[in-house]
Amino acid sequence: MNSSGAMPSAMNNQHAALPNRLKCLLDRNQHHLLKQGLKGIEKESLRITGQGVIAQTPHPKALGSALTHPYITTDYSEALLEFITPPFADIKQTLDYMHQLHQFVYPHLKDEMLLATSMPCGIDGDLSIPIAEYGTSNIGKMKHVYRKGLWHRYGRTMQAIAGIHFNYSVPEALWPILHQLCGADCSQEAFISEAYFGLIRNFHRHGWLMLYLFGASPTICKSFFKSRPQLMDQFKEFDDRTVYHPYATSLRMSDIGYKSKNQAGLKIDYNSLDGYVESLGAAINTPYPEYERIGVKVDGEYQQLNANILQIENEFYSTMRPKQIAKSGEKPTLALKRRGVLYVEMRSLDLNLLNPIGIEESTARFIEAFLLSCLLHDSPPQAAEEFQINNSNQLLVANQGRQPGLQLNRNGESISLQDWAHSILYAMQPICYLLDQGSLDRPYQLALQQQLAVVDNPALTPSARILACMRENGRDFGCFASNTSALHKHYFNAQPLDLKTQQAFEDMAAASLKKQADLEAGDTLSFDDYLSHYFAQS
Repeated sequence: MNSSGAMPSAMNNQHAALPNRLKCLLDRNQHHLLKQGLKGIEKESLRITGQGVIAQTPHPKALGSALTHPYITTDYSEALLEFITPPFADIKQTLDYMHQLHQFVYPHLKDEMLLATSMPCGIDGDLSIPIAEYGTSNIGKMKHVYRKGLWHRYGRTMQAIAGIHFNYSVPEALWPILHQLCGADCSQEAFISEAYFGLIRNFHRHGWLMLYLFGASPTICKSFFKSRPQLMDQFKEFDDRTVYHPYATSLRMSDIGYKSKNQAGLKIDYNSLDGYVESLGAAINTPYPEYERIGVKVDGEYQQLNANILQIENEFYSTMRPKQIAKSGEKPTLALKRRGVLYVEMRSLDLNLLNPIGIEESTARFIEAFLLSCLLHDSPPQAAEEFQINNSNQLLVANQGRQPGLQLNRNGESISLQDWAHSILYAMQPICYLLDQGSLDRPYQLALQQQLAVVDNPALTPSARILACMRENGRDFGCFASNTSALHKHYFNAQPLDLKTQQAFEDMAAASLKKQADLEAGDTLSFDDYLSHYFAQS
């Protein structure tokens, strides 16, 4: 890609290096359709006190109902806020909305602030992490009991880790064209789901690159291990309060000892929608002896939703999920089965603590181009051994991604991280060029150039910059995280919302509280019957 913005060489020479789908779009002058994909962002942030300790206060009522508010909720913990944007075609609108959510929330935090990092600090063992509460409705109780189950299965500490999820929906207008170009002998709806699963398989193959480029969790507070101190033995000591791996990129995405043995053995099928739904459904319906020993309803109180390998679909951890909007009380796998894949949710981004909303615009643009590349390139079915290879590559990059000369496994052969990264980024050049058409500042190509520089110089990665900053200032991770969080709080408190937007968010909060009250008043089933009906759906 040259600095003048001319057509990249990969797009000359009769489209020699282009994937077939992109070549067909160019031949038919339909490449402009690539631009209108919808992007949404979900961001988790832990509420902490001014002293850097996890907040014990309930979810602020002024923010609305965590159960029913569409954009401000909680994740695992009552203290773990989750911000959700609507999807927009223009990523600037997505990021602006995320910014406005923060502007609305901060004045209601009083003496608290949002932790800027993915890895939690200020934790005093599992019981210091309050499980999220969602009221007395059946659906609210179900969400709470599910979280209790996660506690008994994995511990609470792991659930307090925060991240960013990037939601992407392929442009609607692109599907009829791709369906026709590919000559698929199935319906358009079936083709869409098939194409999304191809995207997911390619993401599994190349997703380690996200950890190298954007991983921002190379260190962990020792307090994180209070409930499981033996797990610290696998790390080196950075200082008397912090452990790390010298070349780590994203310890959030590493196997730090909390992964369940039962999940490690799951064989989820990503080769088709039917296979995915069937394999995930089987895990939800298969009893697991260790969880049976916990019990489901003990002394009249639910400890978990069931004693199966997975309580519900969301318990299965993956770096990317196929998604369909579920109706109230509808199982996610049934929503997928009935209406196909609507979008994908990429789950491997750490919070960028150097940005007040946790993500840079250039990062978001790069990810959009990366996901389009995953869609447009061929994606053969995934064999069982490839699943293991992909997982090993991810763990290697999470723990040692900046190690000089690091070798990964590509199709059974050894290749250096840098060489493979270059080939992935090179393949993205024509896509970035096309996404930039009509834009004078070429934001997608600039985002790609920025990441090429990071591949060539590991010192530019967020993980390396964090370690360098900690060393330079002589701060442990907890102190560094708290100080950065305080700066973000000052930043948002200095930027109040305009009155119209403020009123709109206040109205949303009030409406969500009323909706929760209506749900609670409208329940007619006992919780036992509600769960029975929920799991009986087919």
